[in-house]
Amino acid sequence: MRKGLLTGWFAGLMATITPSDALADADPAGAHPVLELRQYKIVAGQRDAFIALFEREFVESQEALGMRLVGQYRDLDDPDRFVWLREFPDMAHRGEANPMLDDNDNVLLLKPAPGRNFAPPAARAGIGAAPPPRGMVVATIYYLWKDPDAGFAAFFESRMRPALEKTGMPVLAAFVPETQPNNFSRLPVRQGEKVFVWFTRVASQGAYAHAVAQLHALPAWREDVAPKLADAEERAPQILRLEPTPRAALR
Repeated sequence: MRKGLLTGWFAGLMATITPSDALADADPAGAHPVLELRQYKIVAGQRDAFIALFEREFVESQEALGMRLVGQYRDLDDPDRFVWLREFPDMAHRGEANPMLDDNDNVLLLKPAPGRNFAPPAARAGIGAAPPPRGMVVATIYYLWKDPDAGFAAFFESRMRPALEKTGMPVLAAFVPETQPNNFSRLPVRQGEKVFVWFTRVASQGAYAHAVAQLHALPAWREDVAPKLADAEERAPQILRLEPTPRAALR
């Protein structure tokens, strides 16, 4: 985490935003085909303070610039990790907005797999309002030998997705790497990685564990999907079990 993020970042951003900075041709209700999956390591013991500041100062200010904050989360497996998802209508909008921001650099720049972008989320809770009920959001990041467009995306859609959904893990969205160059080098991203990322939502940690056990017990998964998946992977997947923060839209 860069020095001064908890103070200078937000203060500087708010000072630069004026009504004329808004992206006039952005359509918050329309397609947002560029996704940043951002993982921040927060100073030990400071995650809740960071979240409170983020949700108070940073949500509406970014959306005024034409971005969409899909959600922000506590990582249930790392007490110092904060994960958030930010969408842009396209790379041009990303390049226009990002000069106003100053972020950590553990970022995957992604685009939707065919037909698999997030649906528009429900309205989020206001500042200080009681949040609506939440589930647990899970992001699975597969690290592949080959570009996912070279067959894996189709394999996921035809063979993996039906099994996942049969066992109670609906596929909310799925993404492959954005291949356009990063148009704002001051905010680096993890370029050149062959990843496939999909998201689900379940009621609880227990529900997720039960669904995974059911999945691995399916003959079709055990005998067909799992061996092919193992052959496609360069290394073990990263699984982010995410607890929505009070103002997360996707929950």
